[in-house]
Amino acid sequence: MTVLRLVHGAAALVSAASLAVTLWTGLADRGDALAFGVLIAVGELTRWSDTQARQAAPLGAAGSLSYALLGADAGRPSQHDAAQVVTVVLVAALIGAVPHIWAGRTATADHLARRVLTVGFAAVCFQPLYNRGVFDSWSGPAYALLLLTLLALTSLCGTVLAAALAHCRTGWPFGPLLREELRGLLGIGSAVVATGAVIALAVAVVGLWALPVFCLPMLLVQLSVRRYAAVRATYRQTIASLARATEIAGCTPAGHARRVAALSLAVGRDLGLTGPELTVLEYAALMHDIGQLSLVDPVRAGATAALPAAEQRRIALLGGAVVRQTGVDAAVAVVVERQADPYPEQPLAARIVRAVNAYEEKTREAGPEGPLRALEELRLGTAGDYAPEVVESLARVLAQPQGARERVPVRRTGLSDPEPGWVTHG
Repeated sequence: MTVLRLVHGAAALVSAASLAVTLWTGLADRGDALAFGVLIAVGELTRWSDTQARQAAPLGAAGSLSYALLGADAGRPSQHDAAQVVTVVLVAALIGAVPHIWAGRTATADHLARRVLTVGFAAVCFQPLYNRGVFDSWSGPAYALLLLTLLALTSLCGTVLAAALAHCRTGWPFGPLLREELRGLLGIGSAVVATGAVIALAVAVVGLWALPVFCLPMLLVQLSVRRYAAVRATYRQTIASLARATEIAGCTPAGHARRVAALSLAVGRDLGLTGPELTVLEYAALMHDIGQLSLVDPVRAGATAALPAAEQRRIALLGGAVVRQTGVDAAVAVVVERQADPYPEQPLAARIVRAVNAYEEKTREAGPEGPLRALEELRLGTAGDYAPEVVESLARVLAQPQGARERVPVRRTGLSDPEPGWVTHG
């Protein structure tokens, strides 16, 4: 939590200093400040938490960055400084965040801290030098390249901050979280950078009329991303409904698939799986028992871990065949099919599903000492049945507080679960 306090403390210090300087010197270029403030507030109002549980406010981000790099308004040099940039962005972001705070979305503090620090970085790199005339001789492609370079550096700083905050909030490995943030930067992040540069350049030439014109493409991109996120959420809910078929048929206990999926995801994150790999892992964990629907004689309580190896493989192959018929990604079917193979021959996702499923079955109605006994049995089975690194990862995950295992970071998994027991980072 030291890094979390440091980031929040730095953001608070920058905000307080900027507010003090702006109140002392007064607000310059009030028309520009008001126009960009309105744009940023609208962007924050339309902020949403996507299927990756990521705080997404591309319009607000683009408006903030363009104001930080604004050098002129219709040919007239701007007079605002870096402190005013931070002040306007902070006030506008707070106004736009009011509905999100009212709704109890816990990510608002992290989101504002990132916004203040990244915008402050861009403004400090640009405004003092511009106001001193350092860039007066820069024109055309050179000036545009300068803005794009500063925006790229700012975005990289933002991804590092996002990964660090997620690491502090969840305790998951920093490396995979940073990779997921960088992957997101190549997506909508590149659109934010391009829009921020275009707005700053356009306002410098034609004035504030450029704001509504050049914000329209970003609004369309935001709408498309939200619709794509809704499709992914519907797809995941469909898979979750298919997974419940075994519960409805009485083949497995209620909530078994959901518990296995939740714990498998926690283990996968601990082992450093990436977003797409976590998606495959979650879907396979949800559907790992679906082969039992093809059995004439149901397995008692759906406990497949205690069955002979040959019977486990037969049920796994039946499950893989069912998954392939549903049209789900073939990688999910492979994991379901191979969950009963010897662990040296399994992909990592199959190793995780097998170990977590066995743990969940062994702890079911086993009393207070059930988890310890189950872990001990899994450790004894690492000679041939369970992967040692997965069992040890499972032990680490179980040692964490339950709330920490269930939190989803700013990042980056491509997953969302509307069922009870999941707390999305919104």
